[in-house]
Amino acid sequence: MRRPHLIMTAVALLATTPVAAQLGLPGLPVPAGVPVTAPLLDPIVGGVDGLGTQLQQTAARLARQRLKTIDRLVRRDRDLIELDAAGEPARRGELLLLDVEAAEMARIKESGFTVLGVEDIAELGIGVSRVGVPLGMSLAEAQRELAAQLPDAVISADNLHFPANRVSALPVMATASSVQHEIFTPVGMIDGAPGASIPVAAAKGFAKGAPYPSDHGSAVASLLKKNGVRQISVADVYGTDPAGGNALAIARALGWLAGEGTKVVTISLVGPKNSVLARAISSAQAKGIVIIAAVGNDGPAAPPAYPASYDGVVAVTGVDRRSRPLIEAGRALHLDYSAPGADVYAANAKGKILKVRGTSFAAPLVAARAAFALGIGRNWRAQLDSEARDLGPKGHDALYGRGLLCSACGRRK
Repeated sequence: MRRPHLIMTAVALLATTPVAAQLGLPGLPVPAGVPVTAPLLDPIVGGVDGLGTQLQQTAARLARQRLKTIDRLVRRDRDLIELDAAGEPARRGELLLLDVEAAEMARIKESGFTVLGVEDIAELGIGVSRVGVPLGMSLAEAQRELAAQLPDAVISADNLHFPANRVSALPVMATASSVQHEIFTPVGMIDGAPGASIPVAAAKGFAKGAPYPSDHGSAVASLLKKNGVRQISVADVYGTDPAGGNALAIARALGWLAGEGTKVVTISLVGPKNSVLARAISSAQAKGIVIIAAVGNDGPAAPPAYPASYDGVVAVTGVDRRSRPLIEAGRALHLDYSAPGADVYAANAKGKILKVRGTSFAAPLVAARAAFALGIGRNWRAQLDSEARDLGPKGHDALYGRGLLCSACGRRK
């Protein structure tokens, strides 16, 4: 029984890495008296007068909940999931390699590793070798062993990524809403699949049992449709697989979406930095695809989240109805825009309209605006900047990024 060791490891890592960064933690209310423009700074490095204690308490609650969830996740699915060398959840017994020559592969096979296969993501020009860990060796030990044998190779675990929010709220009565613009720019989303009540142009699975309807994927897809997007391709990286949302599945999903001709991809998932996924995102961007990602909901003390923190990814945070940053919003190495993330109405897998909260639901709103800009032949960045409302400190800031977009989007039932 390794539970005490796991807990101690996770506690230490919470201060430095986004361990299981998004596991559907509930949204937290903004403390009373927080002004609209108050910088909700990381309590580790300081904050606004009168907010430090409240933020520290919030961060502590998030940390405790996350710790329990990590422990429960690994114990429940120990045959599928284990921690990698950085303490991040990943698929058990499997490593991913890039830039490895045939002679090097032969050498590691002699030391007990097995070649499970090669994933050719032709649309992105990437080949990923899947390597099985020797019997009796942990994933973390295998990573260190391969790094010593192949110092020039790119080696990573197949890290798991989690939805930035679960959809769990009381149903509300739906009312008709009109779409301001119809958008025919192809948009892709990487998530769970939407329910049958939310028809999409294409859907493909990249996990066991996928495509399989999920509340989270349904909410994201419904927000895209509500805001005018008419051509949505969905890559389901979860299906029914407890170890779904892995880096290789997301990379393969990006390749498929590139082949489908998507121009904008929205990702409301969060996990640790992963070299294979970073390569896939860079390749997709080189093809002109705009990638938009939520910053997650681990709170202001959280370490930077990915994929929002990869270079060039449009990182999106959420605000409430009064344009205050969500206190539970995570952070990325950069922040591009903010959008509504509270009192947002979206559909679940059964088609019921719910009030949802979290940065997951801000990202597709920004994706819709980027798709609109491309559809009218505008530079998407210039168009979004022209639409963004400057809040907080003047200019680009760490609270709202380049400004608030789509302030009323998603709030019509």
